Amino acid sequence: MDTLQELLVDQLKDIYNAENQLLKALPKLAKKASSETLKKAFLDHLEQTRGHVERLDQVGQSLSAKLTGKKCAAMEGLVKEGQEILEEEGQSPVIDVALVGAAQRVEHYEMAAYGNVRAIAEKLGHSEVVDLLQETLDEEGVADKLLTQISQDELLDAANSEDAEADDDAEDEDDTAAEEDDDEDSEKAEKPAPKPSRKK
Repeated sequence: MDTLQELLVDQLKDIYNAENQLLKALPKLAKKASSETLKKAFLDHLEQTRGHVERLDQVGQSLSAKLTGKKCAAMEGLVKEGQEILEEEGQSPVIDVALVGAAQRVEHYEMAAYGNVRAIAEKLGHSEVVDLLQETLDEEGVADKLLTQISQDELLDAANSEDAEADDDAEDEDDTAAEEDDDEDSEKAEKPAPKPSRKK
């Protein structure tokens, strides 16, 4: 790889594969989400991601470059990490907060990737490519902020409430166990000591 043009195409191939991996992952995140707000955000971003792939097709045409044929290892790792959350069991709001974290790690990776290729395209004078990439970059930023808002406005409070209820239940169980132990001790104390047997 000797030129910025070659680097640009190589990184666009990486992003193209990343977006296609995300197309498969987002429906699974939406299915796992319990919050209707979060579920809708995932499904809306799924539609946006389809648009991102179409824009990348336009970018490839503008550059006379084929963007298929490369595997994005970074997205593969992020998707695998998200899969671990999909397999988790627990309180729904807590799982939803974990899903937001997984999704935002993806968003931040994509924003970094798109920002980098946009800068290269701008340096090379590919104005049409710059505009297309900027559209997607803006949408990724909005999606990231929306996830933060959902988490702060709804999910974190709900998850914290679940934690408090779980703590209360644990305390109640401890109190019940302690009371049962006290009752057993009281019964033992009230029982008269056995009389010594007299030897004939």
